[in-house]
Amino acid sequence: MTRPQLVVTDFSGHHATNMPETAARLQRGGSWRKQRIVVILPAADLVPAKCALSWWNLAFPPNNGVVKIMALGDEVGVAYSTAIEGILAHPELSQWEYILTLEHDNAPPSDGVVKLVERMEQHPEFAWISSLYFTKGMEIPRTDGTGTSGGGVAQIWGDINDPIPNYRPMPPRTDGGLQECYGTGMGFAIWRLSMFKDDRLTRPWFKTKNGKNGDGVGTQDLVFAGDARKWGYRCAVDNSILTGHYDLRGDFGPPDTMY
Repeated sequence: MTRPQLVVTDFSGHHATNMPETAARLQRGGSWRKQRIVVILPAADLVPAKCALSWWNLAFPPNNGVVKIMALGDEVGVAYSTAIEGILAHPELSQWEYILTLEHDNAPPSDGVVKLVERMEQHPEFAWISSLYFTKGMEIPRTDGTGTSGGGVAQIWGDINDPIPNYRPMPPRTDGGLQECYGTGMGFAIWRLSMFKDDRLTRPWFKTKNGKNGDGVGTQDLVFAGDARKWGYRCAVDNSILTGHYDLRGDFGPPDTMY
């Protein structure tokens, strides 16, 4: 219902009433720049419906290009590396600004992409930024009644204040701030595409190490992070972007649980 009011012919609008602040906000978001995104989604044949619903609601930077690639049938590290090789070989996509990695069991918030891009525009020192999400797993009560043990940890890998590279899972900042670390997960993260044109980086970029041939053990995300760090590439987690990690079958606790 329209409230009683007297109207004069000034319809400049809310945003124009404080033009310096509006201009500063638009500068922070960088929406006037090119913010084209290639989405890579490695997946098995089926995707949980709850995760798919979250993807439908994702907003992308307005009036910018978006291409979505589903990489099927490969181990996750192979899928990522093969998809990026294809992007770099494409005459147009190779000139775009960002890659967004989105995994089949992650459920990001609807404004997550826009917020990740805004963070990247504000922080050119970072080559990639991840949302905050946790490994799967439920806390288990201790038998002596002194509390719980186990449970998922934040995918904020490594205490950046320790000069020796490490991948200890760090507690997230409770103020929602940006948190630099030695490595992140890939379930919902944004990457500068230009980084992958650096010939110093080891290829394939994402390689899961299983301990064979004396090659060590490591997941594809942290293997890449360790190599990228050697060449000055830095990463962080945005603790304000909360992404669910979905366990449909109950492999890590009760079925149908969003961690």
